[in-house]
Amino acid sequence: MFAQIVTVAGIGADGWRGLPPPSQDAINQAEVLIGGPRQLALLPAAVPGKRVPLPSPLLPGLTELIADPAGDPVVVLASGDPMFYGIGATLVRLLGAARVRVLPHPSSVSLAAARLGWPLDDVDVVSLVGRPLALLHPLLQPGRRVLALTAAESAAAQVRELLDARGFGASPVTLLADLGGPDEVVAPAGGEPHSRLAIVAVECRLDPAVAPLPRVPGLPDDAFEHDGQLTKWELRALALAALAPVPGQLLWDVGAGSGSVGIEWMRVHPASRAIAVEPRADRRERIARNAAALGVPGLTVVAGSAPQALTGLPAPDAVFIGGGVTGAGVVAACLDALGPGGRLVANAVTIEGQGVLAEWRQRLGGTLTRIGVERAGPVGAFTAWRPALPVVQWAVRKAGGPTGGPSDGPSASKESP
Repeated sequence: MFAQIVTVAGIGADGWRGLPPPSQDAINQAEVLIGGPRQLALLPAAVPGKRVPLPSPLLPGLTELIADPAGDPVVVLASGDPMFYGIGATLVRLLGAARVRVLPHPSSVSLAAARLGWPLDDVDVVSLVGRPLALLHPLLQPGRRVLALTAAESAAAQVRELLDARGFGASPVTLLADLGGPDEVVAPAGGEPHSRLAIVAVECRLDPAVAPLPRVPGLPDDAFEHDGQLTKWELRALALAALAPVPGQLLWDVGAGSGSVGIEWMRVHPASRAIAVEPRADRRERIARNAAALGVPGLTVVAGSAPQALTGLPAPDAVFIGGGVTGAGVVAACLDALGPGGRLVANAVTIEGQGVLAEWRQRLGGTLTRIGVERAGPVGAFTAWRPALPVVQWAVRKAGGPTGGPSDGPSASKESP
């Protein structure tokens, strides 16, 4: 551990001339200057500090690189605002905020908003730098504006292809590259290659013939690829309301089937996390495809059946059991994994499964709800209501302590309401 303060100075494409005096002073006084090749090349030759490139891979070598036993001033150069998808946030995580002094520069997002005349408080931002293009999907909502940070010469063409596939082909797309520098470009995005230092701006316009896919839980069933093992949209919306998605929290989707509950949990907020537990390989592959198509490629898919497959997983904040409540130890293992205040929601279609949930409710409390859905359908020349199988939902918030539990039956079959 070391005691000196590490200064992180943001620098833009405008280079030295664009830096405020405090940043220039810090750089001039530094004994060691650490940065990427592009940032280091922006410094004048007269700057005296020793130039050291960032290590690759970054994290293993970064702490050693900035630990100067002599306590000499160290400055790490960052692109734009170091705390916006930048190395400043990484250094704070490693060293603590008290050991990091941040001198920001306007971010590329701020410059893009200024060029476009878009209020930043009404713009959605996503970084596609080293991340899947699929992250753009949840942000594509009619009437919204999106700024996508990119690092690929083909990024604008890839974004246009995705927009066409999603029914947003009429959306104006603007390329903003090398902002603040002598080679700055602000122009309609075409299919040609462009600078890797680019933002792709989208004004979302949806084809009226295409249904939107909002981030509110309850996506239509046909938004998911499935083999019939799918929590239907009405029941999914009710389950997620009871699960109470909170940004940054982790959900276990046990007996995930198509992965619909975990996927919708993650779509609520970019910081939301989910683990889908599914024994069948074909369904696990399907879950991964659904997660990518609906914009949450970070969904973790775990092979196996509960309760064995739950061993060693990060502790959840909420658990959904879409099938297998009659399996020995399944409900108990899920409840034991939850901390105080954790939420569990379980669905059952069969009388046996509903009996298990009734026993758990008698022991631990919570809410037991019987849900019936009827849909209008043709009966000859007329229309009548066709009821689906009723589903019993148990929802409970854990108070704390071990759960024990009723004696569960041997069956662990997937139930698909």
